[in-house]
Amino acid sequence: MSTRQQPRIYQLKVALQGSRPPIWRRILVAGSTELGTLHIILQIVMGWTNSHLHQFVCKDKYYGVVDDEFGLDFGPEMLDENSFVISRLLTREKDSLIYEYDFGDGWEHKIVVEKITPHDSDSGRLPRCIRGKRACPPEDCGGIWGYRQLIEIAGDPAHPEHEETLEWLGDDFDPEYFDIAEVNETLDEYLG
Repeated sequence: MSTRQQPRIYQLKVALQGSRPPIWRRILVAGSTELGTLHIILQIVMGWTNSHLHQFVCKDKYYGVVDDEFGLDFGPEMLDENSFVISRLLTREKDSLIYEYDFGDGWEHKIVVEKITPHDSDSGRLPRCIRGKRACPPEDCGGIWGYRQLIEIAGDPAHPEHEETLEWLGDDFDPEYFDIAEVNETLDEYLG
């Protein structure tokens, strides 16, 4: 009899902290997914452009890209995200961790394990997004506070910065937009 543990699927809810109304995604990933790969998954499902630094925080430990080449020390010890898999840090339902993206804007995402199930032939392709709400804020808009202000100005034609804000956002930006098929197509393209 084999003592090898069967692969597990993690259903994770990813919520952008401070967003009102909430911006969130529900994803399925293999428990064996390295945090470095989870970073790429989160960039795709949330709609970020992978233009800034990031880190994961779990139980007072920091995980991210370790670059010893320059010997820089910016704070707590950074553990190599590619040396840790999801199932090692999140062992049961309701466990959580924080994903921080763009330290200047300070986008913080809470990731909570909703379910852990066995992986079987009916599980489908992984990773995949199964639900979500609202568009990701644009990069470099000043964090959640800047995004709120941006949406307020864009919705107020009488505001003196209205036209400039719409030009910066682009004609096609809709804060309510979320296309799950597009997200899953991109996941397949990059990670399939």
